[in-house]
Amino acid sequence: MKLSTLSIGDELLFGEVVDSNAASIAARLYDRGVKVQRHLLVGDNEPDIMDAIERLAEWSEAVIVTGGLGPTADDFTARSAAKVTGRRLVLNDEALSHVREFVGAEGGLYHSATERQALIPTKSTIIPNPTGTACGFIITWNGRYLFFLPGVPSEMIRMLDDTVLPFIQERLRQRVTIGTRLFTLFGISEAESDELLRDLPDPESGLSVAFRVSFPTIDVKLRAEGDPDSVAALLQMGGEVVRERLAEFIVAEGGATLDEEVGRLLRESGKSLSLAESCSGGFIAKRLTDIPGSSAYFLEGAVVYSNAAKCRLLQVPKRLIMEKGAVSRDVAEAMARGAREGAGSDLALAVTGVAGPGASEEKPAGTVFIALADGAGCRVEEYHFSGDRRQVRLLTTITALDRLRRYLTTG
Repeated sequence: MKLSTLSIGDELLFGEVVDSNAASIAARLYDRGVKVQRHLLVGDNEPDIMDAIERLAEWSEAVIVTGGLGPTADDFTARSAAKVTGRRLVLNDEALSHVREFVGAEGGLYHSATERQALIPTKSTIIPNPTGTACGFIITWNGRYLFFLPGVPSEMIRMLDDTVLPFIQERLRQRVTIGTRLFTLFGISEAESDELLRDLPDPESGLSVAFRVSFPTIDVKLRAEGDPDSVAALLQMGGEVVRERLAEFIVAEGGATLDEEVGRLLRESGKSLSLAESCSGGFIAKRLTDIPGSSAYFLEGAVVYSNAAKCRLLQVPKRLIMEKGAVSRDVAEAMARGAREGAGSDLALAVTGVAGPGASEEKPAGTVFIALADGAGCRVEEYHFSGDRRQVRLLTTITALDRLRRYLTTG
């Protein structure tokens, strides 16, 4: 089935609000074996809306439209749909009854303008809205199915799941299974990972590979289409190839994050962790504690930005800072050891570096030391990251978590 989507709203067109509806629709359809093949975005302008509906209906078998069904003067979608399809716009009894009942049930003040949401093109099928005032509607026109839904994401998703998706699935001529497998990489460029997997895509069998950069990580997504057995076999084969060639750089699979993977490994190992952060400013602790249940393994963290804090909270000798500098291998090790001893944790991770500005010729911006202490000692690595202050801090955070992941995986 050729299917397109249309999003309507000045707030979307001007970048004031992110168009999350288009992504939600595409993802839900894809899970059911249907791919959105075209998408348009227009503002609250009647001629533009009419043109977009007509263009997409010429090419597509089905069009899902979101937005512009509210009670205000800039909500033109229903009227535009009526004009394009040559129908009258009338008060729909079912939609009007819903509006009145919903407003009354919510204890809101009824305004005559609210009834505008019950103006529906004739010969339409109403799409119920259990969570809002504006009903949607379906128009069958020239053999095409046109679905019109409100722009409020929570309302749209409920109506999509309850009515639109079942309607589409009932009319699919051919059902295709679509499967995906996701790998998250760190420490390798997109070009390098693409080169290592250059021979993996197999269009004839239905296997494809897609890359998405979300600095500083890269997502590699395997996609397979066909019958259920062939999809499972293709993803199994593709996953084995990815693991074989990129094992060193895979930090998570199946949509999990690096933070969640580290949390899982800590929980399974039974080891506790403490942190000492300087240049990362508490970012590592935040990412770990964003995970529910992290109190099972994360004991405490110290953000020691000043030299005095390093000395007072982590027992780093003042002499060591004076001799080696706060950004040094020795101070990073002292921070990790101090954090571990102070918290009584099995492991301690410490970072100190120059995120910028304030760099020197000896220690340019991006110079970072990451230390990991355990009962057997402490290992320190020196890094030289590039980028602005935000990027250096993010790279420091992700690299530190990856160091911890590698330690928990291999020791």
